[in-house]
Amino acid sequence: MFQLFLRARADNYFKARSADRDTESDRARVGSILRSVEDALRAAEAEHAGLTSRINDVLAQAAVTIGNDYDEYLTRDTEDNHYQNLLGVEIANGQRRLLQLGTTIGHFKFIRTALITRFPDFKLRAEH
Repeated sequence: MFQLFLRARADNYFKARSADRDTESDRARVGSILRSVEDALRAAEAEHAGLTSRINDVLAQAAVTIGNDYDEYLTRDTEDNHYQNLLGVEIANGQRRLLQLGTTIGHFKFIRTALITRFPDFKLRAEH
């Protein structure tokens, strides 16, 4: 019976891939994951930097419109109070998002470190 299989597949026998080809396949898989993590990390860091800048601008605007007299809040126009309240809500939302981004950035860095430590022979090739 075994010889029947051998004759049927005399020209078409099993052959494993070369070790170099296996290494390249593994490298491509790891590279794809690492590039995705790096892209996500860069995007989160860019969002964090941009949001930090915008929040700092809004804080400066709020400081200017609040005034510096000890009783300024007593004589402030209703419209200015409304604007201050809106700024306060937006600042709080921005700071909440900054905290979320900080956590996310930490997670992405952990994933990158875990990937690199699990595949120590992997080197990300520079893309041209």
